[in-house]
Amino acid sequence: MKENKFTVGSLYAGVGGICLGFQRAGFDLSWANEIDKNACITYRENFKHTLIEEDVLSLDIKKLKKIDLLTAGFPCQPFSVAGYRKGFDDHRGNHFYKILDFIDIMRPKVIFLENVKNLVGHDEGNTFKVIQKSIEERNYTFNAKVLNTKDYGNIPHNRERIFIVCFDKNSKYNTNYKFEFPEKQALTKKVKDFIINKKMEEKFYYREDKLFYDKLQSTITNSNTLYQWRRQYVRENKNNLCPTLTANMGTGGHNVPLTLTTNGIRKLTPIECFALQGYPVFEKQYQLPENMANAHLYKQAGNSVSVPIIEAIAKNIMKALKK
Repeated sequence: MKENKFTVGSLYAGVGGICLGFQRAGFDLSWANEIDKNACITYRENFKHTLIEEDVLSLDIKKLKKIDLLTAGFPCQPFSVAGYRKGFDDHRGNHFYKILDFIDIMRPKVIFLENVKNLVGHDEGNTFKVIQKSIEERNYTFNAKVLNTKDYGNIPHNRERIFIVCFDKNSKYNTNYKFEFPEKQALTKKVKDFIINKKMEEKFYYREDKLFYDKLQSTITNSNTLYQWRRQYVRENKNNLCPTLTANMGTGGHNVPLTLTTNGIRKLTPIECFALQGYPVFEKQYQLPENMANAHLYKQAGNSVSVPIIEAIAKNIMKALKK
């Protein structure tokens, strides 16, 4: 008799980083929701299950298939250092209350949430207390931890995020409940392992005709790490890690990390950014749409989660469910 798999419904699915991580951990993807039309194009390039291209706030929850596990990498801008940090006063912060509606109606066995690490300290910790209290009031456990991509999946990317995992105390799967966040893994790969060693399109390079080329040339001297142009100066990543990839890479080329290659100084390509988020793009197991503008792809990579860290957490969730 075939074993029934646990099903996943994904809110704010983006290009499918959370979905891919859970799929690799053995979960079945039931449906996903995303509003960004370009992210939906990339998502559909790689997944065949139902994708609802709509504002999550307008979704009729009762019309969706019930799932065992609800995931949500809900909007981080209200809590991000890079944003205004308005929290629940920002209309995007109200998305958390829509997630609570999903929980109340669907009663999933597990809730998985992801956000920027600054969520913990936002409004002197009050925002996080509201989130924890709201979930615990619904008789769920509450486990939260800030994890860094560089410590999971052997990817040299400095990216800290908070992950929240909650189990329904009323569920039979909470019997002998035990969940632990994954242990750190050794980092052996280098930034150079994620850089394509061949001549790229000329548009990715910085040449002598750029006003600040002299500063780039005098500072960018190490091919083993990455750099960033910071308006007036060049910042070298001394830890030989990729700096946190952000959505604003899609708003201008200078936001994209820079690398020194045998063909000159250039910015990372979208495929390299996806690779540094742990997507199996080099293995052709995840495809980027051929006609998608690079600006959209940069934004998608920066908005995404790191797949290996999701997979590691998802595997531990699966272990807890099967105990």
